[in-house]
Amino acid sequence: MGLTLAEKIINEHIVVGEPVKGSEIGIKIDQTLTQDATGTMAYLQFEAMGLDRVKTELSVSYVDHNMLQTDFRNADDHAYLKSVAAKYGVYFSKPGNGICHQVHRERFGIPGKTLLGSDSHTPTGGGLGMISIGAGGLDVAVAMGGGPFFMKYPQIIGVNLTGELQPFVNAKNVIFKILEILTVKGGVGKVLEYFGPGVKALSAGDRFAIANMGTEAGATTSIFPSDENTKRFLDAQGRGEV
Repeated sequence: MGLTLAEKIINEHIVVGEPVKGSEIGIKIDQTLTQDATGTMAYLQFEAMGLDRVKTELSVSYVDHNMLQTDFRNADDHAYLKSVAAKYGVYFSKPGNGICHQVHRERFGIPGKTLLGSDSHTPTGGGLGMISIGAGGLDVAVAMGGGPFFMKYPQIIGVNLTGELQPFVNAKNVIFKILEILTVKGGVGKVLEYFGPGVKALSAGDRFAIANMGTEAGATTSIFPSDENTKRFLDAQGRGEV
């Protein structure tokens, strides 16, 4: 039996363990993202490793959550995040640039790559065809240091999409139906992989909305295949070459 897209990407990134459902594996992480509510601790943990630079292909520090500036605390965190990014080779996204999982897919997401983020909606990147997983700050710090991310090899739930969205129906209605079926716990330890003729009727934005909300089912991540709609989105961002 052939492998699914999620299995192919995961298998290509396994550095510890074997691709056996339910067994523990460690996968290489290509990209990381943090946001300021979780990033400060993650970078303190990374600094404790004593490395001179991040070991990922790309890491980004987003300041997008704690915008309230009523005292020194948020401002101090933001100053620290800016300085640590400059020191260790991390991209710094300043306040006002936008929300991490939105900006990342526009500026940095690449189909077929792995992304680990200290934000629960990191799986939005699955709309591009990435394995994008939300995790704790320490896991992200370890990934920035070149260490693998450990998890159980996930079960794949295939979601076969047919037809197209009808008037007054949008992408959120699709994931609401999935949530109705799976409940908020039915995706735990699983990857939701969307396929079928209905995929081509969904824009990149539709796919991002669905992948984003797979988190609400407890899924490890969600993923769509990359196709001409993905290319159209990347072209619009000036990144069609990826």
